[in-house]
Amino acid sequence: MRVLGASVLVMESLALGFAILLATKDQSTSAIIYGSIISFLLFITAGLLKRRSAFYLASILQIFMISFGFFVPSFFFIGMIFAGLWVAAIIVGRKGEAARAAFMAQAQEKG
Repeated sequence: MRVLGASVLVMESLALGFAILLATKDQSTSAIIYGSIISFLLFITAGLLKRRSAFYLASILQIFMISFGFFVPSFFFIGMIFAGLWVAAIIVGRKGEAARAAFMAQAQEKG
């Protein structure tokens, strides 16, 4: 779950970085600062996913990512896609961890 989640967060951070480049021409300085802070927090949170609280923080950051659409309108759509990927990473990650735990339990019974 951690690897999938971290990859989604890093890709979000990069996508937001490119969106900041788009916002430099049309938007105010506040849009650039807002996007930079969110991008930085997404990147840092990817490294903190060892803790359960980081998953909550990352889920909250998904809302801020979508709200960047007020500065770059296409980010409403892109943010929704990344939020869907975040949810999918959590669901698939949990299934993968459960399968791994079952495999490890089975290996210990044999061993």
